[in-house]
This record gives sequence, structure tokens and C-alpha cells, in this order.
Amino acid sequence: MKKYGLLIVPVLFLGFGCVSNTVPKAALQWDSTTLEYRQMQSRKFDTDDETKVIKGCAALLQDLGFNLTESATEVGLVTADKERTAVESGQVAGKVAMALLFGAHMAIDTEQRIKASIVTKPVEGGVVVRVTFQRIVINENNVVSKLEPLNDPKQYQEFFSKLSKSLFLNANEI
Repeated sequence: MKKYGLLIVPVLFLGFGCVSNTVPKAALQWDSTTLEYRQMQSRKFDTDDETKVIKGCAALLQDLGFNLTESATEVGLVTADKERTAVESGQVAGKVAMALLFGAHMAIDTEQRIKASIVTKPVEGGVVVRVTFQRIVINENNVVSKLEPLNDPKQYQEFFSKLSKSLFLNANEI
């Protein structure tokens, strides 16, 4: 019996090594909204000082309540996040109703983490800034219940408006 046990282990390793681990073709295809989102998330600023732009982005994120998690100004990268409550009255009411009517437990969302990523790139005549926002929602069982990009155009317009004002004030030392 021991002889067969020793033979089974190598056969299992060979079998697992043959599993294909390819990326589906559709995962690498852009959909119709990709260009639209990139345009919404990007702005060009008429300055050649990328360092001032990236520092302005970092300062703005902090003003908006984010905590910087990574900063690499030499490559034009800043990431930040902030935590907020995700408790919604509708979910709480649904949980109570499920418990009363069916005796079932329903997990409700308790916290959310909003992440911001900024990348800058020097181009002819300026610096392009691209910002993306994502939301991770965690329920009371400490399980991720939602993982989604935030694609509200108003949020991006407000961010770039504030960044533009900040860069203008810094450039003019006001």
C-alpha cells in the first residue's frame, strides 16, 4: 500500500500542472465606455513642473479627507484611501424584517473604504493627471460585499476644479 501512496503524489502533481490558466479574451477587450471613462478621469494642466502637480494632488487628497498610502513623485504616482460608514437604513430595516418574518440572518454593510489613485504624465505643453476612485464595501461578517469603480462625472469634475484652483493659487503664491 505504501508503494501506491508514493506513486499517487507525483501523478497528482503532474495532473495539476496541466491545468490551463489563461486569461479570457474578453477580459483584455475595451468596451464602449473605456475611452469615455479615461477622458472623464484625465485632465491636462499647462505647466511643465510635474513635481508641483503631484504634490498639489497629494495635498488636495488630504484636504478631501484621504490618507496617503503611497507616494512616488519621481514616477508620478499617489494613492490614498479613506474609511467611512456604509450602514444604510434600508439594509437595517431589511435585516430586521428578514429576522422577524423568516428568522433568517442577513449581513448588512458596515464600512466602506474609498481609494483614490493618481498618475501624472508629462506631455508636450503640460502634465496630464489621471485620477480614479474605487469603493470597497465590507459587511458585518468582515466580507467584501461590493468592489466597484466610482464613475460619477460630477465627482471627477469637482476634483479637477479644486485641483485647478489649488495649482493656480500655488503658482501665483496666493
